[in-house]
Amino acid sequence: MTAMFTSSPRVPIKDFPDHHDAEIVMRAYELRREPVLRESRAAIIRDFLPRSWEEMQAILKGDHPLNAPFRQVSTYWEMIYGMAKHGIVHPEFLLESNGEGLILYARAKPYVAQYREASGPRAFVNSEWITTHTEMGKQMLQRFEERAAKALAAKG
Repeated sequence: MTAMFTSSPRVPIKDFPDHHDAEIVMRAYELRREPVLRESRAAIIRDFLPRSWEEMQAILKGDHPLNAPFRQVSTYWEMIYGMAKHGIVHPEFLLESNGEGLILYARAKPYVAQYREASGPRAFVNSEWITTHTEMGKQMLQRFEERAAKALAAKG
C-alpha cells in the first residue's frame, strides 16, 4: 500500500476509504446526536469565541459555564481526529462530514501554545495534525479562521 498521508513513520494511511471507514464515520455522526454532546456542541459554536488568552483561560475554570462543553467537545474531536492520525480512518473521507471540530480548533488556535502550557502538551495535537497533514484540513482551517476573525471583528 502506498501511503498518501503518514501520521508517523510507522503508521501508513490507506489511499482509499473502505466500508470500515464508512462505519466509523457513521458512528461518529451517531455520537454527535447524543443530547448532552449536541448541547455542548451548540454552546461552543454559539458562545466560544475568545478574544484573548485571559478569556480562553477563564473557560478552564470549573465554574465557567463553557468549561464542561469545552472539555466534552474538544476531547470528542481529538478522539475523532486521532483515529485519522493513527491510520484507523481515512483522513480526507473523515473530514468530508466531520469538520466541525475545526471550528473549535480555529477559535482556540491563537492560544494553543499557552493552553498546552496550562493544560498539557497533548492539547489539540490531533486537530493540529489533521490541519497540517491533509489538504482538506488545511482548507477548512483557513475558512474557519477567516470566519472567526470576522466574528471577532463584529464582536468588537
